[in-house]
Amino acid sequence: MPTGIIESLDHEARGITRLDGKTIFVEGALPGEHVEYVCFRKKPTFEVARTERLLKESPSRVTPRCPHFGVCGGCSMQHLDPDAQVAAKQRVLEANLWHLGRLKAEQLYAPIYGAPWGYRGRARLSVRLVMKKGGALVGFHERKSSYVADMRQCEILAPHVSALLLPLRELVTSLSISKALPQIEVAVGESLTALVLRILEPLTAADEAVLRAFADRHGVVFYLQPKGPATAYRFYPTDGPRLSYLLPDFGIEHFFSPTEFTQVNNDINRVLVRRALALLDPQAGERVADMFCGLGNFTLPIARSGARVVGIEGSADLVRRAAENAAANGLARQVEYAVANLFEATPETLAALGHFDRMLIDPPREGAVELAKAIGEDAPHRIVYVSCNPATLARDAAILVSHKGYRLRGAGVVNMFPNTSHVESIALFERSGVEPG
Repeated sequence: MPTGIIESLDHEARGITRLDGKTIFVEGALPGEHVEYVCFRKKPTFEVARTERLLKESPSRVTPRCPHFGVCGGCSMQHLDPDAQVAAKQRVLEANLWHLGRLKAEQLYAPIYGAPWGYRGRARLSVRLVMKKGGALVGFHERKSSYVADMRQCEILAPHVSALLLPLRELVTSLSISKALPQIEVAVGESLTALVLRILEPLTAADEAVLRAFADRHGVVFYLQPKGPATAYRFYPTDGPRLSYLLPDFGIEHFFSPTEFTQVNNDINRVLVRRALALLDPQAGERVADMFCGLGNFTLPIARSGARVVGIEGSADLVRRAAENAAANGLARQVEYAVANLFEATPETLAALGHFDRMLIDPPREGAVELAKAIGEDAPHRIVYVSCNPATLARDAAILVSHKGYRLRGAGVVNMFPNTSHVESIALFERSGVEPG
């Protein structure tokens, strides 16, 4: 059986070793460990293996807190000390910048991180009726499988949501549409917890009574979603507080629908927004762009600085909701929103938006390659790029530095998803020899 010394972790938290010039990705192995492994997938230039036996254990290895770790696909790093997780993610960011973009940040920012457990206030839970398991299963998928893990708790969900997993299994099993309810979306706000039931068939009157009783007993609000996300509506109770999250540093309350995108980790989001605004450093009277603005997570804090902010987003529904949030926070005069497909940005469409002194970019995993290419001579002096994919950040950073005259002044990780391999990051770009206008 082959053995190897683990050099580092890849973006999926697999250990990396080498054998006869071939890269071996070893699941369950940590940097510095000497392991025996068994390969289960072979390609010409790499192999994928699983750890069979630890010959030398890393001092950073810890006992996973969750009994479902290794079966549930929600976490991949619970066997690694939380501080070491952050360091590993910083190395993933640096490796992507160098290997994909041939870049090194002038400064590495202190990582943003927080509590490793009970942090997740947003989740999409799968549901499946499996009678040999005693009824409905509610949770995340098993690793590399379409099966739903037999979960009875979840250490990364907000504790009160984790405590609902077993009651929700009983609830779904009792419904007449238990085979036609594939998903429950969870959204925890400042004043309420919303559960969105994706229903493929109508509820009966008896089902509705069961849901009302469950909501009263557990203090949750049910939404029903008969088709796409836009069809979700509040079912019970119909009155009471709205879903929202706070950014206290800026006096902002964001209202949102439970099917709209917001960050899963509200505590880390607050720190991230604070860091982004410090790096962007918007000044009163300047004109600032917030690209991929969503509901205005960064737009409204920028507006608090006195700058004029233009939020650009591809979804007309999100733009409408963002404008409502601006008005609700007394910032309608400082903010304007526009609908545009930034994945198809061109120099002409970007120039038509006018001059920007500074720009914040917060794209989805696909990154912002066309936007980076579209930046012309009338470019913003400073760009803050918030990324959820270090590979696309590296690709776009290479364009900004090699072709648009920017310097990569700094970059650092944001541990939005502790105990997973997901790497969020933030980077600052400044245009050489250009001062803000």
